[in-house]
Amino acid sequence: MCRSLLEKVTRADQLLKVAEPELLVLFEEWLEELAEEAAVVVKELGAADPAAVARRLKIPPAGTEFLINKLRREGRL
Repeated sequence: MCRSLLEKVTRADQLLKVAEPELLVLFEEWLEELAEEAAVVVKELGAADPAAVARRLKIPPAGTEFLINKLRREGRL
Protein backbone atom coordinates (compact mmCIF):
# COMPACT_ATOMS: atom_id res chain seq x y z
CA MET A 1 0.00 0.00 0.00
CA CYS A 2 2.78 2.45 0.87
CA ARG A 3 4.50 1.57 -2.38
CA SER A 4 1.32 2.28 -4.33
CA LEU A 5 0.86 5.61 -2.58
CA LEU A 6 4.48 6.55 -3.24
CA GLU A 7 4.07 5.69 -6.91
CA LYS A 8 0.94 7.86 -7.14
CA VAL A 9 2.68 10.79 -5.47
CA THR A 10 5.63 10.40 -7.82
CA ARG A 11 3.35 10.33 -10.87
CA ALA A 12 1.47 13.41 -9.65
CA ASP A 13 4.75 15.24 -9.11
CA GLN A 14 5.89 14.27 -12.61
CA LEU A 15 2.60 15.46 -14.09
CA LEU A 16 2.98 18.83 -12.39
CA LYS A 17 6.41 19.21 -13.95
CA VAL A 18 5.30 18.54 -17.52
CA ALA A 19 1.68 19.67 -17.71
CA GLU A 20 0.74 23.18 -18.63
CA PRO A 21 -0.90 25.06 -15.74
CA GLU A 22 -3.96 25.69 -17.91
CA LEU A 23 -4.33 21.96 -18.49
CA LEU A 24 -4.22 21.27 -14.77
CA VAL A 25 -6.95 23.86 -14.19
CA LEU A 26 -9.13 22.20 -16.84
CA PHE A 27 -8.51 18.79 -15.30
CA GLU A 28 -9.46 20.05 -11.84
CA GLU A 29 -12.65 21.61 -13.23
CA TRP A 30 -13.54 18.38 -15.03
CA LEU A 31 -12.86 16.33 -11.90
CA GLU A 32 -15.11 18.63 -9.86
CA GLU A 33 -17.92 18.31 -12.41
CA LEU A 34 -17.55 14.53 -12.33
CA ALA A 35 -17.62 14.56 -8.52
CA GLU A 36 -20.85 16.58 -8.61
CA GLU A 37 -22.39 14.08 -11.02
CA ALA A 38 -21.29 11.22 -8.76
CA ALA A 39 -22.89 12.92 -5.74
CA VAL A 40 -26.18 13.26 -7.61
CA VAL A 41 -26.10 9.60 -8.66
CA VAL A 42 -25.30 8.43 -5.13
CA LYS A 43 -28.23 10.44 -3.78
CA GLU A 44 -30.55 9.06 -6.48
CA LEU A 45 -29.46 5.48 -5.78
CA GLY A 46 -29.58 5.97 -2.02
CA ALA A 47 -26.22 4.23 -1.65
CA ALA A 48 -22.60 4.80 -2.55
CA ASP A 49 -22.14 1.62 -4.59
CA PRO A 50 -19.06 2.22 -6.78
CA ALA A 51 -20.12 -0.33 -9.41
CA ALA A 52 -23.60 1.18 -9.79
CA VAL A 53 -22.26 4.73 -9.91
CA ALA A 54 -19.62 3.63 -12.44
CA ARG A 55 -22.30 2.21 -14.74
CA ARG A 56 -24.33 5.42 -14.57
CA LEU A 57 -21.32 7.68 -15.18
CA LYS A 58 -19.72 5.28 -17.69
CA ILE A 59 -16.35 5.35 -15.91
CA PRO A 60 -14.34 2.57 -14.24
CA PRO A 61 -15.35 1.51 -10.69
CA ALA A 62 -11.92 2.54 -9.39
CA GLY A 63 -12.67 6.07 -10.57
CA THR A 64 -15.98 6.12 -8.76
CA GLU A 65 -14.35 4.78 -5.60
CA PHE A 66 -11.95 7.72 -5.77
CA LEU A 67 -14.80 10.18 -6.29
CA ILE A 68 -16.93 8.70 -3.49
CA ASN A 69 -13.99 8.82 -1.08
CA LYS A 70 -13.25 12.41 -2.13
CA LEU A 71 -16.86 13.43 -1.55
CA ARG A 72 -16.89 11.74 1.87
CA ARG A 73 -13.64 13.45 2.90
CA GLU A 74 -15.12 16.78 1.91
CA GLY A 75 -18.35 16.06 3.84
CA ARG A 76 -20.42 16.14 0.68
CA LEU A 77 -21.78 12.61 1.17
